[in-house]
Amino acid sequence: MKRFSYSNSGVSIDKGNQFVSQIKKLIKKDKHLKKSNIGGFSGEFALDPKIKKPILVGATDGVGTKIEIANLMNNHRTIGIDLVAMCVNDLIVDQAKPLFFLDYISTGKLDLAKGTEIIKGIIEGCKKSNCSLLGGETAEHPGVDANNKYDLAGFCVGVKSGIKKFNPRLKKNDLIVGIRSSGLHSNGFSLVRKIIKEKKIRLNKKIDKNKTVGQLLLEPTKIYVDPILDLYSKKLIKTCAHITGGGITDNLTRSLKSNVIAEIDLNKWFVPKIFKWIQSYGISQSEMLKTFNCGYGMLVVLDKANLKKFENLMKKYKLDYDTLGVLLNSNKSKKRIKFIGKLDFND
Repeated sequence: MKRFSYSNSGVSIDKGNQFVSQIKKLIKKDKHLKKSNIGGFSGEFALDPKIKKPILVGATDGVGTKIEIANLMNNHRTIGIDLVAMCVNDLIVDQAKPLFFLDYISTGKLDLAKGTEIIKGIIEGCKKSNCSLLGGETAEHPGVDANNKYDLAGFCVGVKSGIKKFNPRLKKNDLIVGIRSSGLHSNGFSLVRKIIKEKKIRLNKKIDKNKTVGQLLLEPTKIYVDPILDLYSKKLIKTCAHITGGGITDNLTRSLKSNVIAEIDLNKWFVPKIFKWIQSYGISQSEMLKTFNCGYGMLVVLDKANLKKFENLMKKYKLDYDTLGVLLNSNKSKKRIKFIGKLDFND
C-alpha cells in the first residue's frame, strides 16, 4: 500500500526549517527587539517610551508582477527591497516612523537559494528604513503555485505622536515638487510584460548607458523614509503623496484637501529613459500618467517660503527633484488635477 506523507505531497517541513535557520544567520541582533524570535509564534517590539500618546500606523503591499521580471532575469537580490519600500513609503506619507516589518512568501516549492536572496533584499530594505524585520511566513503551496514561481506580501507598522500633530492648511500657490524615482519602482509591470511578450523584446537589450531593459526594470524602489520624515519634522512640507499604482492621477488626489486642486506643468517634467522606451510602443500620455510614476516616486507640497530650506535638505540626502506645479483654489471643481503642457518622450 502506498504511504502518504506531507513531503510526498509537495511540502518539506525540513527545508522550511533550514530556511528559518538561514534567516536567523542573516539577521543581526536588533536593539529594538525585546527578544529575537525568528521562527517562533510571534515577534515582540518595545515602543520608545519617549513618544507621547503613540499612534500605531499600519501598511501592507506587494510588488505585483515585477516578480516575473526577477524570474526571467534570475535575479532575486533586490525584490525584497521593493517589498519593504512599497510599505514604508506609504507609512511616511502619514508622518509615521517605520518600526517593524513582516514578510509573506508563497511558492509552489521552496528554493533555498532563491529564498535567501529575497530575504537579503528584505533585510537591506529594513536597514534603509531604520526598521526591524520582526518575522514572517513562508508557505509552500504545491498544486496551487508553480514550483518555480513565488509571490510576496509585506506588512509594516509605524508610529507617530498623537500630540505633535502637524496638519497645516493647503492654500493657493503652494508649490508641488517631485522627488525623482529610481525607475518604475513596483508598478505598471503587467503592461510592461505585455509589451515585452507581444513585441518579443530581449531583456538583455541595452537602451540606456549600457544598462539593459531587464536591469532598468529591476532597479529597486527608492526608499524615502529619512528625507520625508526629516522634512515633516522641520515642518518644511505640508503633505506628500507616494506615487504608485494609479500614478500621479490617483495618488496626488488622495493627499489634497477639498479647498484646492493641483496644476501640474508637464513641460517641467523630467522623463527618464525607461519611460520614454515604454511610451515608444504607443502608450498614450494619459495612460502613462495613470499607470507609472513617470520619474517621480514622491510628490510633496510646500509653502514657497520654505523652498530654499527644502533644496538644502535635498542636497543633504543627494536627491534630485523638480518643481512641477502649484495648488489653485478649487472653486468646487470636480477635477482635482489640472495638467498643462506635454511630457517630452523624445530622446
